[in-house]
Amino acid sequence: MLSTAMINRLNEQINLEIASAHLYLQMSSWCAYKSLEGCATFLSAHADEEMAHMRRLLNYMHETGALAILGGMEAPPHEFNSLKEMFTKVYAHEQFVTHKINELVHLANTEPDYATLQFLQWYVAEQHQEEFLFKSILDKIELIGTEGQGLFFIDKEIGQLSQSKVASSAQL
Repeated sequence: MLSTAMINRLNEQINLEIASAHLYLQMSSWCAYKSLEGCATFLSAHADEEMAHMRRLLNYMHETGALAILGGMEAPPHEFNSLKEMFTKVYAHEQFVTHKINELVHLANTEPDYATLQFLQWYVAEQHQEEFLFKSILDKIELIGTEGQGLFFIDKEIGQLSQSKVASSAQL
């Protein structure tokens, strides 16, 4: 049985994952509008991944007999000055999500709630991968640049990231 504090924090995380999906879907739409099909595809797939993260949390809540409560949210930003600015915001958002996961892990460890602690380890590893992924995208943007043909190559590179991620998911 989950404590009230843990139920509240897991509900916050569920809603954060939904907000993340909305953010990435909106960013995908912005990329599509700017004819950045590779980035649009990548971010759309990433939005789906965030919803899968939410569903994993939701199922855990159900398994423990807790009620998941979905809340409202603000509309995500829909305008960005550049692709670099947008991915900088994604990276900062993923760092924030990591912070929230770490707070959940701390709570589970402090209570102690070993089942939830074990469950959250997947999220710890996932967030490490997420931060690494978006930091590497920012590094590539810095390396290649977004002027002239650079933007074309960045879009193509990011589009290939989504294709390789889909291929690796299919192997699981």
